[in-house]
Amino acid sequence: MIDPEAGFGELRAGNLGVRIAISADEVDAAQALRYRIFYGEMGAHADAATAATARDRDAFDAVADHLLVLDHNLGEGAKAVVGTYRLIRREAAARVGGFYSASEYDVTPLTSRPGPVLELGRSCVDADYRGRPSMQLLWAGIAAYIAKHNVEVMFGCASLPGTDPDALAAPLSYLHAEHLAPPELRPRAIPERFVRMDRMDLALIDRRAALADLPPLVKGYLRLGGFVGDGAVIDTQFNTTDVCVVVMTERVTDKYFRHFERNKAA
Repeated sequence: MIDPEAGFGELRAGNLGVRIAISADEVDAAQALRYRIFYGEMGAHADAATAATARDRDAFDAVADHLLVLDHNLGEGAKAVVGTYRLIRREAAARVGGFYSASEYDVTPLTSRPGPVLELGRSCVDADYRGRPSMQLLWAGIAAYIAKHNVEVMFGCASLPGTDPDALAAPLSYLHAEHLAPPELRPRAIPERFVRMDRMDLALIDRRAALADLPPLVKGYLRLGGFVGDGAVIDTQFNTTDVCVVVMTERVTDKYFRHFERNKAA
């Protein structure tokens, strides 16, 4: 369902823009991009229906707002989609029985808070657009969205590549030691999927190397003062090890509105 009131217009930086999808064709283009990246590049395992459609889609797409990065040099609308991020507000999640993250984490410490909360997920950018401009635009779009909807806290599952937690012992242990959410904000992996994150002696961890090895999206959350929940989750379908990230939004809006205004002035 496309909600014309959900968006904030379009933010532009040269030929690139960011806004909320306004048509079913644009959502379809986002799902096609997700399929190419998650299944084509990252080794996710497609069932027959997913492979037949070449689309990554689920029930949450129908209630979500889909943030898009557009390259207007490629055309307009669906032809221009080169990046996407799925945004689900509390009232949208209620229409499908809860948040996507709840299949991996107990997010009650977040959802029991009064006021608007936002789940982020399914982030991907075409390989030709993974530089700083596209990522800055995505974050500027998120900042505009959370300002419009007065969101105070956002969260979501962020992925590390691979499904062997021992191979990821250093970054997982680093995240647990340095960025664990305070108890009142701390999601916890559901018992049947819980994987310990504190997997090695902290004295043996090169913290700088562990931080450098994290995916750019996770590092972006941490730069905004983000936290992680307790426990990782193995996602065999997507060939990833997930952590739950929590960010208080005040720093997001301040940082990215200032950055975007500086870029426009320049």
